[in-house]
Order: sequence, then structure tokens, then C-alpha cells
Amino acid sequence: MSGLHLLVWGALWVCGVQAALWLWHLRTDNAGWVDVGWALGLGGLAILHGASGPGDAHRRLLVAGMGGVWGLRLCLHLWRRVGGDAHEDGRYQQIRKDWGGQVRVKFFFFFQFQALLALLLSLPFLLAALDPSPRIHWTAWLGLGLWLVSIVGEGIADEQLRRFKVAPASRGKTCRAGLWRYSRHPNYFFEWLIWVAFFLLALASPWGWTALLCPAVMLYFLLRVTGIPYTEAQSLRSRPEDYRLYQQETSAFIPWFPRRVIGPGRSHAGLTLTTPEDPHHKGPDDPDPS
Repeated sequence: MSGLHLLVWGALWVCGVQAALWLWHLRTDNAGWVDVGWALGLGGLAILHGASGPGDAHRRLLVAGMGGVWGLRLCLHLWRRVGGDAHEDGRYQQIRKDWGGQVRVKFFFFFQFQALLALLLSLPFLLAALDPSPRIHWTAWLGLGLWLVSIVGEGIADEQLRRFKVAPASRGKTCRAGLWRYSRHPNYFFEWLIWVAFFLLALASPWGWTALLCPAVMLYFLLRVTGIPYTEAQSLRSRPEDYRLYQQETSAFIPWFPRRVIGPGRSHAGLTLTTPEDPHHKGPDDPDPS
């Protein structure tokens, strides 16, 4: 299948998935299904490109395996989270308030924007699947190694947060267990590393350097648009005192040793990343809020 055909079928896939989940969100009144569609759409694109691309079969197997496993794991995790929660995520509740009237129509375009963004971010899968070279470059193997470490790290962070949330004693508190002691968003950090791994997978392919756009876009959305701003704004609304202390103690993104708070609003120096408390508009969503 040619690159153009892969793009057309890929667009039909992701737009169809998000359209179906938009219809389902009308029934459930829960816009969080867009997150499930994000993971399912991208994972499906990786499998489509890996199965139908004209490039080297071994490289296409890496594309389908790395992208498919990542998408399936994240999809199942988000499905369990969204489907098992009787209440819509606070971020989407806030979006409904901000948007006012015709919110269902606006959410349709929001779901479709996520689909088109997924199509753009599937660029590493497409480039690698089109590469006919029989030699798999060392950068692709490096990407596979980074992917393995990151997929395990993200899974551990998600599971630690899930266990914390279901514990009755955790109500009104912020998770500081395991990896969450060293980063306020370890799941975002490992998610971003996965996108660096996808870039490395495509790097040696023709035009592979253009795939750098994908981890760059993901980093921007995670830090400035969707992940940290929205999640932290919601956390500050729900548990302001405890979360402000957590912000002072813990790095926002890159895991690092906690800082010891020595006074109101003051702490020992350490690696941290300050982020805005006011949410901005929504982009590709987070794997799981803290």
C-alpha cells in the first residue's frame, strides 16, 4: 500500500473512531472517551502502517509492535479509568463551563481535532513503514530499548496512581507513592520518552528527521497546553493546600529527588519545572492525572 493510501485509510480510521466515541459520549455524558480514542486511534495507525506499508518487513514489525503495544496498553488503561468512573473528569467539566452553549457540537469538533492530531503524530510510523532498506539502523534499536524502559515506567506510574486512588485513606490527599515521590507527572515523562523512541525508530529512514516534530509537539502539549496545566489546575481546585506543598517539594516533569520545604513558600534548591496554574485549551490528553 502506498504512502498516500496509508494516509487516507489512516484518516478514515482515526476520524471514525473518534466519531463513534463522540456518539457514545452523548449517551454517557462523559467526554473522557476522547482519551480512549486518542490511544486506540494511534495504536491502530501503527498496526495499519506496519501491516500494510511497502517497506522492509522487519522494520514494519517494529512499527506495529511498538506502536500497537503502546496504544493497546494505554487504551485499556484509559478505558478502565473512564468507564469505571461515574463522574466525568474535572477537566472536561471545566471545559463544559467555559464553552457554554452548543457544547455537544463543540465537543464533536474537539474529538475530530484529536483524530487529525493523531494522524499527524503517526508520522514516525509512516516513515519507518515506507523505508525499503533491509538494514535496521542502530538508532532504531536504541529506540526499541528506550521504548521498553518507558513503557514499563509508564505502566508502573499508572498502577501506583490507581492503587492510591482506590485506597479510602487517600481521599483529599496527593499521591506521593513510588515514582510520584520524584515527579508530579511521571506518567507524562515516560509518555514523552516513548515518543522520543518512536522518533529514533524513524530517524534513519528517508525524511526521518522530520519525525522530531512529534516528540516536540507532545512535549509542548504536555507542558503548556493539556497535561500539566489542566491537571494541576484541577488538583489545586480539589485539594489546594496539599497540592501546593506537593508542588514545592516535587519536580513537575523530570524525576528528581524531593526538595525539603524549609518555610512557607520556600524550599531548598533542586531541579523543578514551574508551570502555570491557569488551564489553557485542550490538546492530546494525558494518560492519567495525578
